[in-house]
Amino acid sequence: MLNIKVIIGSTREGRFGEKPARWILEEVKKCEGVEAELIDLRDYPLPFFNEATSPAMNKGVYANEIAGKLAKKIGEADGFIIATPEYNHGYPAVLKNAMDFIYNEWNQKPVGFVSWGGVAGARAVEQLRQVAVELQMAPIRNAVHIPNFWVATDENGNLKTESLQKSADDFLSQLLWWAKALKAARES
Repeated sequence: MLNIKVIIGSTREGRFGEKPARWILEEVKKCEGVEAELIDLRDYPLPFFNEATSPAMNKGVYANEIAGKLAKKIGEADGFIIATPEYNHGYPAVLKNAMDFIYNEWNQKPVGFVSWGGVAGARAVEQLRQVAVELQMAPIRNAVHIPNFWVATDENGNLKTESLQKSADDFLSQLLWWAKALKAARES
């Protein structure tokens, strides 16, 4: 079984992010041999990272209790989907902070992105790929970009996914291929 975590990269009140995160979570759950779980950063209210020691040096021991809980959750995963908005040509500070608090648990696992905002979140994703590489993750090429997110819901507030489905299918195929390959490599 592969374990995929879907991370909501924003904690804002009234955020749009729950809609695409929950949608892609359900898409992952349809895949054979995969279990998936949502990680909401609201459930991990970390202070700004200011530890004296880099997480790369702490051997999985976290002084901050919340960071330890998040690290345990991240450690369970074989791959990640980060659902993120684009803020001011970048990604949310709360997401970067969560990524900075942890190190070893991210290593040697694939990550893909679902994004929205200016240019459908593409600039945020490009920056996050650089962060992922430094965390020794394997960012995949495919992503799901949601254009014009302010009109991406129907009259009931549900995300309109018809135009996103092909992109999501290709994205998940690539993410799961890398998750299987890297899990086998980590286990050998």
